[in-house]
Amino acid sequence: MLVAEVVLQQTQVARALDRWPVLLDRFPTPAACATASPAAVIAAWQGLGYNRRALALHRCATEVVRRHDGVVPADLDALLDLPGVGPYTARAVLAFAYEADVGVLDTNVARVLARVGGRRRTAAAAQRAVDDAVPLGRGWAWNQALMDLGATVCTARSPRCADCPVVSSCAWAVAGRPDPDPATGSAGVSGRQSRFEGSDRQGRGRLVNALRCGPVAADALATVMGWPDDPGRADRVAASLLRDGLAVADGVTYRLPG
Repeated sequence: MLVAEVVLQQTQVARALDRWPVLLDRFPTPAACATASPAAVIAAWQGLGYNRRALALHRCATEVVRRHDGVVPADLDALLDLPGVGPYTARAVLAFAYEADVGVLDTNVARVLARVGGRRRTAAAAQRAVDDAVPLGRGWAWNQALMDLGATVCTARSPRCADCPVVSSCAWAVAGRPDPDPATGSAGVSGRQSRFEGSDRQGRGRLVNALRCGPVAADALATVMGWPDDPGRADRVAASLLRDGLAVADGVTYRLPG
């Protein structure tokens, strides 16, 4: 469950479904992931994007082995103390792996909360609201239902209020859905992502993909990243990979960390 939630942090479900079984097959336990090299985890992460999460997963597995005897903890504070695990991921593990009565605040749930309440919420207020709403002993089912409601009925662009089971208690719907939509800018509700095509993120991804196949010569960086006429940009972006620990360099070649 922890692997799935780390994958889904910034990857669409359709893409995650293809790669998640591969990761589990390669690293079936925290110990298997922890004893692998960072390069092996980065290689197995191919196709999932935002490669820093691969390093976070490796560090997380290492800490689970070192501090929790290889068992993912069922305690919120202990989960939050793991590398790469934030409030959403920690609560998702508790609710869906351990069936705890905690609220899981993803973008769909946050949108429902804002509209039902008729106002934008801060992160703390949104988390309190979803925690307070969980029926005793029903954490798993409640969170699944609320996520599905936001994903299929209370959608971002074309909410199907006529089909909503809570429309009568939704402040925004009762008021006639006035502008602005209270979900816009409310904590936890995702905004529009910046353009990928031609971005530094695309260049980073291209270089990491090349490094999965083997070392890359420093003088080939610009070509590999798709910017053959802009070596300065390539050097700058490659330096960001070094800072993030996704690559190492000896002045002549770049490679994945060992």
